[in-house]
Amino acid sequence: MKYQDDPFKGNFDSLEEFADRISDLLQCPITIEDANHRLIAYSAHDDYTDPARTATIISRRVPEKVINSLWKKGVIPALLSSQEPLRIETISEVGLGNRVAVSIWKNQEVIGFIWALETDRTLSKDDLELLKKAAKAAKNKVLQLYMRRNKREERVQEFFWKLLTGHITANEEIKENFDFLQIPTAPLFSVFVFRFANDITSDIEKQISYILQTTQQIQVLLYTVDRSDFILLAAPKSTRQPLAECNQFIASFATKMKERFHIANIQSSFGGIYETFEYIEKSYKEALTVLSMKEKFPAQTASIYGYQQLGIYQFFDLLLEKKRQGELTNSALAKLQAYDEKHHTNLIETFEVFFDHDSNVNETAKALNIHPNTLSYRLKRIAEIGEIDLHDMNQKVKLYIDIKLAKYEASH
Repeated sequence: MKYQDDPFKGNFDSLEEFADRISDLLQCPITIEDANHRLIAYSAHDDYTDPARTATIISRRVPEKVINSLWKKGVIPALLSSQEPLRIETISEVGLGNRVAVSIWKNQEVIGFIWALETDRTLSKDDLELLKKAAKAAKNKVLQLYMRRNKREERVQEFFWKLLTGHITANEEIKENFDFLQIPTAPLFSVFVFRFANDITSDIEKQISYILQTTQQIQVLLYTVDRSDFILLAAPKSTRQPLAECNQFIASFATKMKERFHIANIQSSFGGIYETFEYIEKSYKEALTVLSMKEKFPAQTASIYGYQQLGIYQFFDLLLEKKRQGELTNSALAKLQAYDEKHHTNLIETFEVFFDHDSNVNETAKALNIHPNTLSYRLKRIAEIGEIDLHDMNQKVKLYIDIKLAKYEASH
């Protein structure tokens, strides 16, 4: 079908009206999304649609399973690197029918997408050229939307930093600000911190934002950047197993950043999970504590992300302060340290690994690469030199904590 030179000439009151115009010309359903696959507009008078489009319209964003499939099929990477329309074949497992997509560009940046669902016919070469013209014509409308969002975002960022630094702590005042700024609330929340190897650039921030805006594993409430830290206030989808959901989200985030944007070596953590917003600062500090402990004890905390999972490491800063004030001493540790130094042995390391492996002789011997009989002899010497009863859990726990504290103090 041939079209007039500029079929989009003239003003459109809204992007919905613009979507209807494209739909009338191409005779197919149209959806317009922002760069994070949130629905901006869609043509209203369509006789047919497919499950993926229906779900997008209902939830106001593309379902995560659809986005994941489009990444795996190479569709989204192609749209992010070309201004040409792209034909996408049916992906039946996610309810996606045949369609054509084109990116909306501002200079060298993709700011949105137009999707044309092929229903009764396949779009022709002229149709694809029309779709390219539609993408160019949509640019200014989409930019206006971004400008309105950016002004609101500045106010939101300032509010979030006030929460993180404890400048607003009254729950009622916090709720009023949430309502005023139209920020969603949730029954449970936690503060997440993702620490990158280098300072977060604007490009990386956009990539992170893309992951967050397209995930449906967790509810994103607020986020900000502090040099190499990406700080996120988020809520688990359910209240039944919030800890498990937070851990799953962290694993998924790391995987997607690596697979889609080739960014690895992200240190991740989250603070306590709370019900009232005055604990936002507390949760943030707890998330930072987790990162600190992961830095000091990487092997022991490799699989730990949440503050609740830190166990004894939660108390190290407090215990260290007491130790520096002379309130904590351990004669058994002092004797073992002196013996190791004088005889060039490693009894302290042996006990630490033994406790790390839940006092399992075979696993400890394997970790230390020694025979179980050798381990038994070392444990006997530890008991004799340190004058400690290794059958007494209280004494063992005290020695173990003091060994960890000594390592923590040495690295602080």
